[in-house]
Amino acid sequence: MIERFRVAPGSVTALTVSGGDRFEVIDRFGRQPAELTVLAADPRAVTGWTPDAPATVLRSLVAGPDEIGYAAGRILTLLSRHIDQDRARALRLFGDDSAAGARSGFGVDADAVVLVAAPASRMDLAGADPNPPSEVMVEVHRAKPARPEARELPAPLAEPLWDMRIGSSTASSYEIRAGQFIQIIDVEGRQCSDFLAFDARGLDGGREYGLDPTTTRTIGGGAYPQPGLSGKFFDSRAQPLVEVVRDTVGRHDTFALACTAKYYADLGYPGHVNCTDNFNATLSRFGVAARAGWPALNLFYNTAFDAAHQLTSDEPWSRPGDYVMLRACTDLVCASSACPDDIDPANGWMPTDIHVRVYDSTRRFSVAVGHRLTPDSEPVLTKPTAFADRTGALTSTFTEYHGYWLPNSFDGYGPQHEYWACRERVAVMDLSALRKFEVLGPDAETLLQATLTRDIRRLSRGQVVYSAMCTETGGVIDDCTVLRLGDNNFRFIGGDPHDGIWLRTQAEKLGLQQVWIKDSTDQMHNIAVQGPASRDLLAGLIWTPPTQPTLRDLGWFRFLIGRLGGPDGPPLLVSRTGYTGELGYELWVHPDDGGTLWDAVWTAGAPHGIAPLGLEALELLRVESGLIAAGHEFDDQTDPFEAGIGFAVPLKTKTDDFIGRAALTERKAHPQRVLVGLRLDGNETAGHGDCVHIGRAQVGVVTSGVRSPILGAGIALCRMAVQHAEPGTRVEIGKLDGHRKRIPATVTTFPFYDPEKSRPRA
Repeated sequence: MIERFRVAPGSVTALTVSGGDRFEVIDRFGRQPAELTVLAADPRAVTGWTPDAPATVLRSLVAGPDEIGYAAGRILTLLSRHIDQDRARALRLFGDDSAAGARSGFGVDADAVVLVAAPASRMDLAGADPNPPSEVMVEVHRAKPARPEARELPAPLAEPLWDMRIGSSTASSYEIRAGQFIQIIDVEGRQCSDFLAFDARGLDGGREYGLDPTTTRTIGGGAYPQPGLSGKFFDSRAQPLVEVVRDTVGRHDTFALACTAKYYADLGYPGHVNCTDNFNATLSRFGVAARAGWPALNLFYNTAFDAAHQLTSDEPWSRPGDYVMLRACTDLVCASSACPDDIDPANGWMPTDIHVRVYDSTRRFSVAVGHRLTPDSEPVLTKPTAFADRTGALTSTFTEYHGYWLPNSFDGYGPQHEYWACRERVAVMDLSALRKFEVLGPDAETLLQATLTRDIRRLSRGQVVYSAMCTETGGVIDDCTVLRLGDNNFRFIGGDPHDGIWLRTQAEKLGLQQVWIKDSTDQMHNIAVQGPASRDLLAGLIWTPPTQPTLRDLGWFRFLIGRLGGPDGPPLLVSRTGYTGELGYELWVHPDDGGTLWDAVWTAGAPHGIAPLGLEALELLRVESGLIAAGHEFDDQTDPFEAGIGFAVPLKTKTDDFIGRAALTERKAHPQRVLVGLRLDGNETAGHGDCVHIGRAQVGVVTSGVRSPILGAGIALCRMAVQHAEPGTRVEIGKLDGHRKRIPATVTTFPFYDPEKSRPRA
């Protein structure tokens, strides 16, 4: 069995090894140095370890009250038992030209603690050879693999007030004070844990105010609360009891009954231990009346309603160490179970333990959802952007968007105000959730030419091109823009964090040895400044050297590299691109400079009537302008022609082969569907997924729909059968079941707004 550990850029990971073990340090994406420090009584505990450089990451660690500081403190405690921090040394591994997947292996002769660090310096955004820091992996091959039941818990997120193990097939009750945090951990993975909570003061007065499913769903508007704006669970008085702070799983059944004696008896297992009876027993000491079935928050249990509204269930999604963290909104009496169900997939057929940790109310944890890029990846928590301090001062309405928190709308403005500011004046929005990848090396152009529909060989230095990236069958994996910074340097910007994995996979298949795909998302955050006044606003802010065009001279789909405010200001990249259909620019800076950039734009924009722009207003702008979105107009089952971006597939002028070319040639010759515009009669709006009919037959489906402020009408983008795509064709949009209510509409061309794109070209 191989144990794998991730070392994030700029961090240190500690692992314990014993005599006979082997471990390998892996430069996963290439060109990333690593530092290896061994702490052991025997200096020869690890063969091949000869320190040759200062341990720069260890020397820079600072303990603190937050999660990062707490983790640093644990490392420093280990280090202090062996050496002073400022004297720590390491063996330096890998270098600026190491290949993706490069490995360094070591044997272990005696017990030791191994510290592996991934140094992270700030990427030179304007440099000739940008090389963002990336993660390092460690694989440990144990001479004596640990017993499965001895699985180690994840490290605490802070100093716990107390820990409690809930043994398999049991339940325990406990008291929590207002503001304290409850971390419920699935120890082995795939284990359901039911959770109950009651207002403690209510129980003291003989009244039970517990989690109420109907109230919670009505107030929150969702099947179950998740971290974010609507993250609270309520009792029947509409008083919040707990708030979801973190969730590394993202898939639960909520408020089904905890398993009952009747459930097992009806299936032929009378007398089977069950959560409800376990709850009744453990809660009796608080005077809680026994029930035949407890409506519970069913953490980790994987159920859903299918298209026929039938309740389905399958094995839980949770992995070992996954957790949900709740914050108590008031003093609580809680109960948690380790569900005993071993007769169906509720617990992966094997009930195991649950672990509960409680943290003090003075601790601060980021609000986050966990995302796994691949099934075997560690969860990555939602991050704030470089502009979060500025946007957070203007609104509390944030949406979890592709791993980042982005504003939905702004207090005192609202979607309509934000929309009109962009159409008539100028608006600024945070687009940092876009994924950026540096594609570097002599084989970079070859890789992009083979994986993108556009002819990358025609791309000039300083130019931006919009493209699609397709599967062999012609489906769109993602749309993207590509910037050429040099002969062998490209910047790929897309929406899907998986894009980098796809590019690396194709490079391996093509046998390309001299290309590195490095994720630079965390090294470059960006805002969009859009609207008729955007050029005038930015012209006085952006300084460019003589080798670069001035902002006023910057052409459409071109970029410049300059400085903010003058030759000594923060470096930035400015592209004349956008997602609104207006004249506009995107400004890219290192996160350390995010606040400075926002302040400069906001101050300079005041005379122009600048407004912030959220996701709700952006949706109005992009649909009016006929701009497509992943999961709406395209997915990997939709080709670029069906998605309305056939212009990005130059089959005649791009003679080189690329992934999906043969399929796209066939699809273009024999189209089945095409993207069209719809203009609705009346004032109702269409929504994504609404069926489009002529008579009883369905002829299309709405991909996006809004009420256009500038047109004063409902508009929609629709994937339509080619036989009915002629402008002027009358159709009906189906609501309810698609037949009981119909909204008449007319097929039109799109974009609905500025069809010649004269405004962004202005």
